[in-house]
Amino acid sequence: MGYFPRKELDGITRMDIDVGEAAYPVFVGENPTAIFATYVLAATSARRIVLVADENTAELFGVMYETAFIAATANTTTVPGSAATAAPEVIALTVPAGEACKTWDVVGQLCDAMAQAQVERDDLIVALGGGAVSDLVGFVAHIYKRGMAFALISTTLLSMVDAAIGGKTAIDLAGGKNLVGAFHHPLAVLADTRCLEHLSETEFSSGLAEVAKTAFIEGEELTAFCEEHAAALRARDAALCTELILRCMEFKAIVVASDPFDRGARECLNYGHTLAHAIEREAGYGAIAHGMAVAEGIRFAARVGVQMSGASMETVARQDALLTAFGIAPLAERWTPLQMMDALRADKKVRDGKVRMVLLADIGQWEVVSVDDEILIEHLRAWEQAIS
Repeated sequence: MGYFPRKELDGITRMDIDVGEAAYPVFVGENPTAIFATYVLAATSARRIVLVADENTAELFGVMYETAFIAATANTTTVPGSAATAAPEVIALTVPAGEACKTWDVVGQLCDAMAQAQVERDDLIVALGGGAVSDLVGFVAHIYKRGMAFALISTTLLSMVDAAIGGKTAIDLAGGKNLVGAFHHPLAVLADTRCLEHLSETEFSSGLAEVAKTAFIEGEELTAFCEEHAAALRARDAALCTELILRCMEFKAIVVASDPFDRGARECLNYGHTLAHAIEREAGYGAIAHGMAVAEGIRFAARVGVQMSGASMETVARQDALLTAFGIAPLAERWTPLQMMDALRADKKVRDGKVRMVLLADIGQWEVVSVDDEILIEHLRAWEQAIS
């Protein structure tokens, strides 16, 4: 692709993206803490840095990043002739892990804690963790004192290749996933690839599923890259993972720039997500890793695409093969068509009561299609019976 300029900084790759509504840098590499912390401090006049991590990430990386920001603030200098200012204070806060943090209760608790710490609108909030934390923190940044700056430090492959780019923020409701949210772009994004080695096999595979989704809608270039390097990517080869993350970020930034508010072309990014969100709702949010649900959604959508969009079984087989090469097996748990139809109707893409799905006619050729209930039920029956 190569649409956005890259720079190498002491082994760290910086890519400056432009998504139409905002432009900001992403930093990708194995030891980027000092560079990132210095950048965000220079880009803001914040007197307080609020570092929000989930319980798991705080235990693994919280001290490392808190220390990095404290070290960066110690190097804060004032402009000659200006009034001396104190170095920013670093405030570390912890939230529940996974989708459990994306609730009104946690939003309120986080806002209350910030208010008690006298966090102001010109201060900075930083999300440290995966996609759930970035969704939560971005949403809080949007509403707290009517909007403040925030930055993202992604620690999971899924968040690096998808959630970190695009400005979407959200929390969940009992009625469905991500039903309350806003668009709020970060000041900067960091993908710390050192964190990948700490991910469980399920967490890493979850990210690879999102990679597969991205590849199938991008087209031959990214799909062929993934097919060629599937084994090495699955083995977490550092150089290839860095290149993969940059390519996925770049593609998503291109799509977002063409449709900043998700009214058209950006819907392609929901490939596989219609069934995925229904699965997550039926299983209970957090019970099944998001990417694993997306992988199931991709398999399902590919087969609906044969009937509705003229896709070939060769396309279906190619998708199945990449997911298998990434080590992602079909889910063992299935739900009845009646259960799934109720969950599918809660999807954000539903219009006039019709379930709308992103389907492929071929790799890189997508469309959004309203699918009749009868067709969905037929495919849901086949899906339910596939493991019986």
